[in-house]
Amino acid sequence: MLALISGQIAAAPWTAQAQADDSGRPLLLAHYMPWYQTPDVSGYWGWHWTMNHFDPAQGTDGRPDIASHYLPLTGPYDSQDAAVLEYQTLLMKLSGIDGVIVDWYGTEDFRDYAVLNAATSKLFEAVRRAGLRFVICYEDQTLGHMVDEGHITSDQTLQRAQEDMLYLQANQFGDPAYLKHDGQPLLFVFGPQVLRQPSDWETVFAALDVTPALVTLDGHMAFGALASYPWPPMQMAGGVSLAPAALDSYLERFYRNARRQDVIVGSAFPAFHDIYQQAGVRSSYGYIDPQNGETLRHTLDLALAADPQIVQLVTWNDYGEGTIIEPTEEFGYQYLEIVQTTRRTLQADFAPTADDLRLPLALFQLRKAHAGDVAVNAELDRAYDALIAGDTAAAAAIIDRIQP
Repeated sequence: MLALISGQIAAAPWTAQAQADDSGRPLLLAHYMPWYQTPDVSGYWGWHWTMNHFDPAQGTDGRPDIASHYLPLTGPYDSQDAAVLEYQTLLMKLSGIDGVIVDWYGTEDFRDYAVLNAATSKLFEAVRRAGLRFVICYEDQTLGHMVDEGHITSDQTLQRAQEDMLYLQANQFGDPAYLKHDGQPLLFVFGPQVLRQPSDWETVFAALDVTPALVTLDGHMAFGALASYPWPPMQMAGGVSLAPAALDSYLERFYRNARRQDVIVGSAFPAFHDIYQQAGVRSSYGYIDPQNGETLRHTLDLALAADPQIVQLVTWNDYGEGTIIEPTEEFGYQYLEIVQTTRRTLQADFAPTADDLRLPLALFQLRKAHAGDVAVNAELDRAYDALIAGDTAAAAAIIDRIQP
C-alpha cells in the first residue's frame, strides 16, 4: 500500500504493471470529458453544447450553433450514445492511444454529476470492449460547489469524498482495465482545489482496502502525491495569445522538476481556444495557436524527452476550451495522425495507418443509418471485431459491402 508518512505520501517504484506491454514504453492516455447531452439520447441539449447561450438546433450553412469554435465530425453528440462511444474508442485504438483519463464529478445527485457518472460507466464499458485502459480524474472542486450551494455543509466534505472513493472501490478500482501502480489504483485529481492537505486524503482513503496513488495537477499538493502533471498554462496568457517561448518555459520547468521523481506524467495538447467570452460565461483564458499541428508535435516531444511513464493527451473532447484531438470539421484527422506517428516511434510494429482512422466514422454512420436493423448491425459487429483485432482490411470490406 502507498503509505502516508508525516503527512506525505511515500511513492513506491514504478513497475511494468501499469505499462501497456513489456516494452516499457510510456502509455498514451486521452483526457476525456463525459459531459455532453443531446435530445435524441438524453432528451435535452446539455450545458456544454449550449452554455445557456447557443442553440444547437439552429445554425448557419448546416453547422449547428454550439458552444465551441469546432465541430466534431459526428456532429454534436451525447456521451451516453453507444455508437459514439464505439466510434471514439475505435479511433483511440487505431491511433495508438492506450486508454482514457476521465473527468469525474462523483456520484451525488447534484447539478449534473449523477448524469456524468452514468456516462462515465458507459464509457468504461466501451473502453473494456476495445481492450483499452482507464483511470479516474477526480474533480474535488465539486465538494466546494456543494458547500457553496447548501447541498452539504463544510464539515461533510471529507465524508462526501470518502463516499465517492468507496463507490470507486466497489465499481472501478478493482477492474483489470483500471490503471494501477504496484497494485494501487492511480487517482488523478484536477487540483486538489478543496482537499488541499495530505491529511485530508488520509482521512478520505481510510475506509478503502487499498490506498490509491494520487497524481495531482501541477502546482497543487505535489509534495503529497506520487506524481503531478502539467496542463495548458493559461494563467500565463493574461487573456491573450500565449507566446511559444512562455509555453516552452513552463513545460521545461515542469519536466526539470519532474525528473526528480520516480514517476513522471507528461502532457501534450494541440491548442487552446475557448468560447467562454462569446458564451457570456467569463472572459477568455487566452489562446494557444495550434500552428498546423506543431503545438501537439512539440508538446509530445517535450513530454517524451522526460522519459515519462504516462503522457496525457489534453484533451480528447473539451470543445468549450478548444483542446480537442478527436476529429473535427476544422482539423480533420490531423491530431490523431500525429499521435499515430508518435506511437509508431515508440512501437515500430504498430500497424494501423492514417487511412484506417477513417473506418470508425464510416461504421458510425452505418450504425445510425441502419439503427434497428438486426442483420446489418450483426455485420457491423463483425467489422468492429475485425478493427479491434487489427484486421482493418476485413473491416473495410464489410463496411464497403454495406455502404450504398
